[in-house]
Amino acid sequence: MILIKNGRVIDPKTGFDQVADVLIQDKKIIRIAKDLEEKEAESIDASGLIVAPGLIDIHVHFREPGQTQKETIHTGALSAARGGFTTVVMMANTKPVLSNPEVLSETLELAAQEKIHIKSVASITKDFDGQHLTDFDALLAAGAVGFSDDGIPLSDSGVLHEALKKAKETDSLLSIHEEDPKLVDTLGINEGKVAHQCGLTGATTVAEYSMIARDAMLALDTQARLHIQHLSAGESVDVVRFAQKMGAKVSAEVTPQHFSLTEQAVLEIGTNAKLNPPLRQAKDIAKILEGLKDNTISVIATDHAPHTHEEKNVALAEAPSGMIGLETSLQLGLTHLVAPGHLKLVQLLEKMTVNPAELYGFDAGYLAEGGPADVVIFDANNTYKVDKNFDSKSSNSPFIGQELLGQVKYTLCSGEIVYRS
Repeated sequence: MILIKNGRVIDPKTGFDQVADVLIQDKKIIRIAKDLEEKEAESIDASGLIVAPGLIDIHVHFREPGQTQKETIHTGALSAARGGFTTVVMMANTKPVLSNPEVLSETLELAAQEKIHIKSVASITKDFDGQHLTDFDALLAAGAVGFSDDGIPLSDSGVLHEALKKAKETDSLLSIHEEDPKLVDTLGINEGKVAHQCGLTGATTVAEYSMIARDAMLALDTQARLHIQHLSAGESVDVVRFAQKMGAKVSAEVTPQHFSLTEQAVLEIGTNAKLNPPLRQAKDIAKILEGLKDNTISVIATDHAPHTHEEKNVALAEAPSGMIGLETSLQLGLTHLVAPGHLKLVQLLEKMTVNPAELYGFDAGYLAEGGPADVVIFDANNTYKVDKNFDSKSSNSPFIGQELLGQVKYTLCSGEIVYRS
């Protein structure tokens, strides 16, 4: 039994926001009220702190099986807990790809040993071949929560159309990496002045928003649920908004890095700022902020993508794209969205809790009596400097050395403390 005392309790689902106590027992929240007393409970003093639902990240890469030199499910879970996350959804681009029920089941058995809730998608096409659909029914039965070929765009519109029809039939969510390979030269860096300074031709914004336009119309035709991953271009926000107004069941996520940094970071930081999709320009961030404000973009997800120091410590053109993000995500939201007044705290929390939960139908992302005891307790006001002391196995973050707002004090999952600072 745990009693959280005197915290500012925020439930984004109902709008509840007041100083109160939270009593937890047997994986559930028993009471939310003022001045609770329970002699047998372990007490946590949350005075001056925020008590919110455990954060949910629907886009992480834990690299197991096959690339455990970068991350394991265990180190990924530790990193998530330290960041305040109690539920995550792993992507399918492991080695082997999560394309068949046997590999998926084995991976989920490993995940079930961890102290946070770890879900996984399966791939849309077999081994990411872009042509042959996986067995959606068998993979759902094996535990998949949805489908994604993240990392590889689905170039064949006919294949995606068939996948959307199957998703509609099975009431499952497709999450799509949008990028036309024919409109991209060097992955991971925005096509423009910075790329040219580096002697490269980069990835155009039209590569992203043209495919979003195509796929949104396929989603409109099928009325299947389509989720746009790691949106980065300003025009992409306009396209998603347009499709939503037309009646397409299209949702979108943005990563903290894409509202916090511009392409200039590639020059200043180097390969740790090489991301796919790439960091764009200030005008793109302005459109992303508009999309966050009007809920065109309903989810913030990290695209946590660990790489080793050796992999990143090469020439820009040769380095893999991606960065770790679980341990800085909440802080970047507080620093770049809440502090400047772009979003209220409850709006930030909506995009990191209840909204992603509702996309997948998870019983999570809210605080209520009788509900799950998945809770994050954090200080929204302190500042700290990001260092290389991550719980992730990797440290490829462009935010090392930066001062950010916020610090996670406790993470509780299923009523147990899984992280304390």
